[in-house]
Amino acid sequence: MTTEHALARVEDIARHLTRQPHVICLDYDGTLTPIRPSPPEAVLGEDMRAAVVKLAQQSPVAIVTGRQLSDARQMVDIDVIYAASHGFELKFPDEPAQSYEPAEAYRAAIAETADTAEDAARGIDGVMVERKPFSTAVHFRKMAPEDMPKVSKLVAELQEQHPGLRVLRGKKVSEFQPRIDWDKGRAVALLAERLEVPLEGVLYIGDDVTDEDAFRTIAGKGLGILVNETHRETAAQYRLDDPDEVRMFLERLAEALGGAA
Repeated sequence: MTTEHALARVEDIARHLTRQPHVICLDYDGTLTPIRPSPPEAVLGEDMRAAVVKLAQQSPVAIVTGRQLSDARQMVDIDVIYAASHGFELKFPDEPAQSYEPAEAYRAAIAETADTAEDAARGIDGVMVERKPFSTAVHFRKMAPEDMPKVSKLVAELQEQHPGLRVLRGKKVSEFQPRIDWDKGRAVALLAERLEVPLEGVLYIGDDVTDEDAFRTIAGKGLGILVNETHRETAAQYRLDDPDEVRMFLERLAEALGGAA
């Protein structure tokens, strides 16, 4: 669908949100921070942290990310809601963390996949295996283009060895997850239900193909903003080019929500 630039519609977006209880959901990598060669390098800038803090003073905010919960909380370091591991882990302020119960049965298979992936990746330059409670991610952002067939072969072999898992493909990453019907869209729907927020009150901002599940979940009701300067096909209504524009948008949205309060 055709998208409008979100910075030109801040006031309209704020008015839409204030018509009902609302929550603002933010992806992390590629949205709050630029994509970096390896996940530990994607450190949240102080200007962006200040923008999220300011926004959280005006509205409930949730970080919806593929990172595991402990990592996401450490990187963001703000007391907001976290839907981590693509929604398999959920943490509300002042409440203990919880996980999506059907995924618990897959922990052993996930760990076994990580062991296999680490052994296989040792001979491939530029590949990094990331262990998470509910997934194993094979990152290849540092890989030379001519070596891509090697990682394709690695992923295919892992799929064959672990048929009980599915592969979620993102930006320069293939992630092995439980083969169950769960994604960021379903996580956002659960989060909204917990907060007693209608889907009309959800604003979701993300950059990756995995964020399209959330955009589709709220399509026609809530508001989606794609962070991508190439203007690819998306279920989101609005766009921002990069994390710098995300920061500007969050700052202006916080001001608009404060004025509407």
